[in-house]
This record gives sequence, C-alpha cells and structure tokens, in this order.
Amino acid sequence: MNDPSSSPLLERLAGLRERVAFLVDRRSATDPTAADPMRGLYLTQDTVRHLLRRREEDASPSGPEEPDLAQETEGADESPPSDDDRLHRLAHWLRLSPLDTQILLIALAPDLDRTFESLYGYLNDDVTQRRATVTLALDLCGLPAHSAVGRSRFHPGARLLAWGLIEVDDPERPFLSRSLRVPDRVVAHLLGDDTPDPALEGTVRPLPHRPAAGAVKSPASPQGTVTAGTSDSVDPLTRTLAGHLAARPLTVYLREHRDGDGLACATSALGAAGIPAMHLVPGGRSGDHRPEEHAPAERTRGERLPYRELLREARLTGRAIVVTSLPEKPEELMRALAVNDVPVLFADPRPYDPQWCDSGRDPLVLDAPRQRAGDLDAWRAALGPEEPRFDLAPVVAAYRLGPGGINRASRAALDLAAFDGTELSAAHVRLAARQQSASGLERHARRIRPDVGWNDLVLPRGPLAQLQELVLRARHRDRVLGDWRLSAGGGRGRGVVGLFAGDSGTGKTLSAEVVAAELGLDLYVVQLPSIVDKYVGETEKNLERIFTEADRTDAVLLFDEADAVFGKRSEVSSSNDRHANMESAYLLQRLESFDGIALLTTNLRSNIDDAFTRRLDLVVDFPFPDQEQRLALWRHSLAHVPCADDIDPAGCARDFELAGGSIRSAVVTAAYAAADRGDGVSTADLLAGARREYRKAGRLVLDDVSW
Repeated sequence: MNDPSSSPLLERLAGLRERVAFLVDRRSATDPTAADPMRGLYLTQDTVRHLLRRREEDASPSGPEEPDLAQETEGADESPPSDDDRLHRLAHWLRLSPLDTQILLIALAPDLDRTFESLYGYLNDDVTQRRATVTLALDLCGLPAHSAVGRSRFHPGARLLAWGLIEVDDPERPFLSRSLRVPDRVVAHLLGDDTPDPALEGTVRPLPHRPAAGAVKSPASPQGTVTAGTSDSVDPLTRTLAGHLAARPLTVYLREHRDGDGLACATSALGAAGIPAMHLVPGGRSGDHRPEEHAPAERTRGERLPYRELLREARLTGRAIVVTSLPEKPEELMRALAVNDVPVLFADPRPYDPQWCDSGRDPLVLDAPRQRAGDLDAWRAALGPEEPRFDLAPVVAAYRLGPGGINRASRAALDLAAFDGTELSAAHVRLAARQQSASGLERHARRIRPDVGWNDLVLPRGPLAQLQELVLRARHRDRVLGDWRLSAGGGRGRGVVGLFAGDSGTGKTLSAEVVAAELGLDLYVVQLPSIVDKYVGETEKNLERIFTEADRTDAVLLFDEADAVFGKRSEVSSSNDRHANMESAYLLQRLESFDGIALLTTNLRSNIDDAFTRRLDLVVDFPFPDQEQRLALWRHSLAHVPCADDIDPAGCARDFELAGGSIRSAVVTAAYAAADRGDGVSTADLLAGARREYRKAGRLVLDDVSW
C-alpha cells in the first residue's frame, strides 16, 4: 500500500487548496459578513444585497498556473501515468476528461484533508454543508452554474456517476446545492488499498493471474496489462481470443460442452492477455464444476447481485469479469453487465439466446474448447521446480482439470506428501486429483475407491491385453480424436465405452475396478433400480442426469448387468414396446455424445442390441477359467490367509469348475471355519467351501470326494 503522506494525490490537493484559497479570498473581499462568526446560519440585509449584486463570473478561481478546464471538458488525458499517481492512472485507464478528473478531486478532498470541510462550508454559505456541492465544483473548475457541459457531469448517466466514482446526495435539494461524495472504496483505491469492496464478499473471488511468458507489457491497463503470448500449449481459439482481449474489451459468451470448459478457456485467454479477472457464480448451483476453492455461496431468493459495485471494482483494478453457472433466467444479469469498457466473459452449457440481452449488442458467441486431459506443462509448473521421481504423464493423463483445478490438486498433493512425511508420489497426485471431482453421481451410483491392481487379475493374455488397450484409449483420446482429427464428427464425444461379457464371477467387475485404479479414477457402479422408473420418460431423465454428471466428472461409470437397459429393441406390439424402444434410441444417441469413460457388463452378450455394439470401443470376452487359471485363482485368494503347512488347492482346482467369484466365496467360507478353530485354513476347509459353492449353484456334489 502506498504511503499517503508523500503520494501525488496529496500534491494534487495542494494545488486544489490554492484555488480554494483564491476563491475564499475573492469571496471574503466583497462579502460584508466575512468576519461574522455566525455566518451561514442567518441572512442579514447586507448579505442579501451582496448576493443580489454578485455575478457568476466573479467566482472564477482560475489562477495563472491552472489550465482552463472550461476549454478541456472532453477527451482523455493522454500523458503517460506514473506508477504511484493512482488518480492520474485511473483517469488515463478510464479515459476521464480533465474536467471529470478535477471534479473527482474536488469531491475527494474532504476525505483526505479535514481542512477542506471548513473551507467548503464557508464557500457553500452553510457551515453544515461541509462537502463540495455542484455549484462549488463548477466554481472551482471555472464554469458558470448555467453551463450545460458542466451540469451534464452530474446527471445519472454521466461517466462519473454511472461508473460509481462519485455520488450526488440530497436529491430533495435544488440541483446546485446537492452535495458530492466519493464512495469509500474509490477513496481507498486512490490511496493504494486494493481490498475488494465489502459488498462483493461472498459473491466474487479473484481468479489466479499468471501472465503468459514472453508477453509484452502494455500501458493501457492500470495493472500493466500484457498482450497475448504465443504459447504453443494454448488452444488456437483461446490464443485468438487472448489477442482480441488484449486489444480491446470484449463481451464474450462461451458455450460449454462440459462444465468447466468455459472457465478454463476464459482463465487461459485472460492469462495469455495478461488481464486479471474476478469470478462471479450468480446461480450458486450445487452441481456446478468449480475449479477454484471457496466457491461463492448461493444467494437468497430476491437478493440482487451488486452489479454496480462489481463493475466499479473491475474498472478501478483493471480486471475482467468471468461469469459461470448463469441463473435459469439470465436476462437481468447479462443486461446489467453489457458494457463496452470492461471485458466480460460468460460461460454456460446452454446455447445463447438473443432475448437475454436487449441492449442491441449481442456478445461474441464462441464454443469453448474442450479441456484437455493431462496438461503436463501445467502440472509441472504447479508441482514446483523439483521434478517428480515418477513418470508424471500416465499419472495425470485421465484428469480433465482446468488451470485452477490443477493448481489446487497440486497443492493438495504436496500437502498430503508433507503429512505422510515422504516424497511426492503418484498416489498423492491421484488422490488429490480425484478430490477435485465433487461428483453428484452418488445419488444414482455407488462409489468404489479402487484398491486393486493388475496383479489381482487372473485372465488369459487376450482379455488382459484388451483391458490395457482400454486404458491407453482413455489416456490418449484427446490426442487421437482431437489433435489427429480421427473423431467421426456429427457431434460425437470423446468418450471411451467398453463391454465386458462373460459368465457370472469371471472377473468383469473386478476388471472395471482395475481399469479405474490404473487411470487413478473412482469407479461408480450405477444402481439400476434407482434409474428404472415405471412412468414414461422418467428412466431417460435419470439416465441423462447420470451421463451429464459423468461427462463433467473424472470417473469411470459402470453399468452392471447392462442388458437391463441396453437390451435389444423389439417389434412394436404394444405401448410398452414403443416406450422401451424409445429408451434404447435415447441411449444410442447419448452414447455417441458421451465424453467420459463407461463400462458395461453382461452375462448374456447376445442380449445386447447390435446398434450398441457398433458404438463400443472394445468388447472384452471373459472366458470361464480352465484348471490352470482356477489353481492360480485359488492361490491368489489364499495369498493373505493363514494356511496349514500341508494345504494344497490343486484338487479343488481340478475337481470343481468354479469361476473366480465363486472361488473367492469358497475361500471366505474356509477362512471362517479356520477362524472359529483358531487355526490355519486346511485343505478340508477348502473342500467344504467348494462344495458349498457347488450346492449354491444347484450342481451335483459327491460327498465322498477327498484327497
């Protein structure tokens, strides 16, 4: 904060004090009541005669060293501002005329120096009127009270009033005797205090300001704005937008494909243009994606947003305004922020409606580029100068986070490593990144935090290779489908959809968990009873909520027993058939535009509609395990279980044709029996468990089987 005792602002007050003294001397030389201590409280006959004789031009205070402001009422001061002269810098940035700047200084003076209160009271002929009035401001600027140019500076639409730099109080008084006041926030800013206006608390927050490397400083902004950089990591549309924002203020509407796309584009463009910004979330929707901490709380119904204070803060500090999560009816918001001197960027998933803004000047409407997953440069910069001791690329490849989300996740990862007292690891980064997806999927899906790996899978080489390919597709989809332009077009998304088909217990759900663990994502198992509804159209609505949430969340979506909703269409013989086919048609269309990762499991692949199969990236068949694989499954399940020295699961693997899920259940049964005895699991326990699984499946069991 600047030291006010030596600021150029107080030097300007010294010049104003000389003009006030000149006017006081001229007034007192002809005023018969100048020496009366009760002056201003009553009128004598001599005072009345003096007022009748006084002419307007006699009040002109212009001295030989002051400019004739009457001749400089229009046009901005083009002289370059100094860094410590905030009044000059503000006037230069807002293109205030010399007359506007002088009026602002006159109104400001009593807030900086109390001696002006007494002087203004004397000149106002009213000891209680201790601020400048309209007529006193005109007198000090050398303008007559009947000057149309001068009086226009105090109309509601004039720049000083419309922008909230001064306020005209006492509307019940005659126009010339109304007092002028500078809001406290403007006073504080001119004195070097950049604490945001208290009226904006809980409504806006600053976005991180990171000017692009190699950018060029421009004198146009009070913040020393830099023009757009040429970083290759910036999307071409974002780079173009940054160049235009650096040249002039724009109002832009960014339509998002995924929540957070618009904010990420706006943050990157403003950062490349070197323009600091404030983030406004007027809707306060609980489900919106917020890549920055401390998202503003929802405003109560009927409470109006402080648009005037918001625009004034933007003008004072040279900031842009970024608005996300627009309310359901955004007309008032967009009309209030439709200005041509402040960059304003709106972001919302809805298409722009011209009825939202009736100012005759629609914003520039753009499609926000999709957020790219795995921005290595951003992650490395956020994690600090020390290079991680692990390969960062595959760890962050699945996370579609904007710049703010990457910064927050990096800070959280470093905090986790410090808490553990260890070096930063891939596990820290993945855990911190998953925390940035505050998902609403849990209303319709069960979350599983994967705790398994490739070593937990016992599969033939073919299905295992397909699962690894699925992981590669999820990691490199932005490059292949986006950069290499291999997307099929037609509004198709960049999602990855796979089908796992096989008998019950062959490892389909476990494989989905392993895929999610390898990508560092949470697994959400869709609860079909919670989405299937007997009322027409409700099932589709529930599915849409799930897909929309999955689109914006870094997670793996699992439809277990998917043939319940992805089944084959049938000939229409009743209204039920027609509605079932409509449901399938909706799913076909929604899968094409899906941007996330979805896995489907089924015990009966033949029940899945062929149209769905064509839209799948991979179909992985899980075979029933042979004897060798069954033995491996028995041994894997017993890996952490206390066992007898002579235990041998080979007989169970040979004589009982069980899938992996049933083998695990048999081992659990054997473990309970051993725990009750206080002993290790024996071969007899395994045999008892295997027989139990056979009986559960309704298969014949020979009681005399033994080894």
